[in-house]
Amino acid sequence: MKKAIITVIGQDRVGIIAKVCTYLAETQVNVLDISQTIVSGYFNMMMIVDVADAAVPYDTLGEQLEAVGSEIGCIIKIQLEDIFNMMHRI
Repeated sequence: MKKAIITVIGQDRVGIIAKVCTYLAETQVNVLDISQTIVSGYFNMMMIVDVADAAVPYDTLGEQLEAVGSEIGCIIKIQLEDIFNMMHRI
């Protein structure tokens, strides 16, 4: 298993989760955990995914997720779990 963290931030609108999850399913990325919230009209989602069997290279995932974000008016970022954990250590 090769875990990564995906964050999605933007103004709330219909279809954000559907668009992101459809892309992930098409690229064989498994969603392990998901949390989302809406605060004052802003959508925020964090996903833990398994990219071990992804149909495209990791760098391509990042580029394509950014493109999906542009389509839906959100900022989408992906980081490998190890890098995410190192960046958020105290």
